[in-house]
Amino acid sequence: EGGPCPVQGQALGHRGQPAAPPSPSPPASTPGSTWDGELPTVHLAVPGFSFRKLWAFTGPGFLMSIAYLDPGNVESDLQCGAVAGFKLLWVLLWATVLGLLCQRLAIRLPVPRRGLTLHWPHVLQVPRVLLWLMIEIAIIGSDMQEVIGTAIAFSLLSAGRIPLWGGVLITIVDTLFFLFLDKYGLRKLEAFFGLLITIMALTFGYEYVMVKPAQSEVLKGIFLPYCPGCGREELLQAVGIVGAIIMPHNIFLHSSLVKTRAIDRSKKEEVQEANMYFLTESCLALFVSFLINLFVMAVFGEAFYHQRNEDVHDKCVNSSVSQYASIFPPNNQTVSVDIYQGGVILGCYFGAVALYIWAVGILAAGQSSTMTGTYAGQFVMEGFLQLRWSRFARVLFTRSFAILPTVFIAAFKDVSHLTGMNDLLNVLQSILLPFAVLPVLTFTSLRPLMNDFTNGLLGKVLMTLITGLVCAINIYFVVDFLPTLQSLGYYIPLGLVLAAYVAFIAYLIWTCCIAHGARFLARGHHSKFSFGLSLEAPGPAGPR
Repeated sequence: EGGPCPVQGQALGHRGQPAAPPSPSPPASTPGSTWDGELPTVHLAVPGFSFRKLWAFTGPGFLMSIAYLDPGNVESDLQCGAVAGFKLLWVLLWATVLGLLCQRLAIRLPVPRRGLTLHWPHVLQVPRVLLWLMIEIAIIGSDMQEVIGTAIAFSLLSAGRIPLWGGVLITIVDTLFFLFLDKYGLRKLEAFFGLLITIMALTFGYEYVMVKPAQSEVLKGIFLPYCPGCGREELLQAVGIVGAIIMPHNIFLHSSLVKTRAIDRSKKEEVQEANMYFLTESCLALFVSFLINLFVMAVFGEAFYHQRNEDVHDKCVNSSVSQYASIFPPNNQTVSVDIYQGGVILGCYFGAVALYIWAVGILAAGQSSTMTGTYAGQFVMEGFLQLRWSRFARVLFTRSFAILPTVFIAAFKDVSHLTGMNDLLNVLQSILLPFAVLPVLTFTSLRPLMNDFTNGLLGKVLMTLITGLVCAINIYFVVDFLPTLQSLGYYIPLGLVLAAYVAFIAYLIWTCCIAHGARFLARGHHSKFSFGLSLEAPGPAGPR
């Protein structure tokens, strides 16, 4: 049932000499874990920060950062640029910072040698299954975005010769390629995903250099948190950024990936050092993802902010990609962009090379997210349901749900419906985000579980504010969406779903309050906290 084979070889000490044997570590394989072994870390004989050791810990953070660069994020970026120019760059910055805070908790959670998902066998069955279902929906939604992005990229690269539905079907083949690559080991897979991130940085960076945005305006948009003249449309785009950046399943993925490095968790110093290196890598990875998202938003903010359809139409007619001119009607309405039209517009203004480079970037964005979704699906299924499937079965399960509706829309509708689905999936990710943030905040606040690594007061306050912000964003979406319903018949099922959603969120908030010290809420018919940990017993002094 193997995951990637552990890297073979001897850890090196100072000046390339063999290191002293590492301290005894717990068994390499965690029951129910996707990985069959851990990758050895580097034990250096010199104190302080080591780039060699940082390299040994590098991998999980960059795999995690891929979720910040999927086609859903790219579409959100270009729409924000076209609608608001540079005014929302600061929202992108702070959404990335919020994401880093969430990932920091995911890094800390495996201190007791269990990822986020492996704490859930102690939870009551109904909430455990419901939470698994919510995260599975998020994973399938993310996979649909990857399928959409890949299909659009193939269509652009082939100048329309490959239909959208054909591009959707091709994604079945590329997934099998990743499964083949996976057999060569986790480090090689991490290196390949690093290559895809590099391709995205180069392609979208090329567009940035070609368009030449005003650097003073870009810096102002990043560091001045205000939006002059913004209305409802800009606000919706700002809210969409948060939903696109912070992905629910990504928190579970990162929590499990950090367990692939061999750490002696019985030693507090080693755990602290590992946390530091994992956090450093995550900061670097998310900085790279921020730059790539910035490239896209700034390109469309500079070149296409408040452009009219007739302007783009005239430009396309006289360009090397004139076959796409019919996409834009010759009227004076503001142009509406998506990842398909975005590539066409770049081709109309800057030549066919810009279009093809954009398509390569979108292809890399779609491909890079494929296997991370597979890993996340394995982790949550093993943790929540104690089911261990092979990666092939997981891919078949997830991609079947993703491809069927996508290929139907691609075959019988046009590209605007496909990209419209992409926007809805971004909203879905935002709605499902509390089901990932609340559990990780709950577990990392439990002293019987985390011991010396329990969240401090500042961490608890920050994460509580983030959770409140996410819930407020979701309430805003609902309030904004309700007036658009044309028939009263929609209100009854929507009301039932909304009531169930609020009730489950309330349950998670209740358990989170108990973890934060409101122990009176756990008394009565609960003699123990519902995660299998007694609130009264002090934490053990052993493993950390």
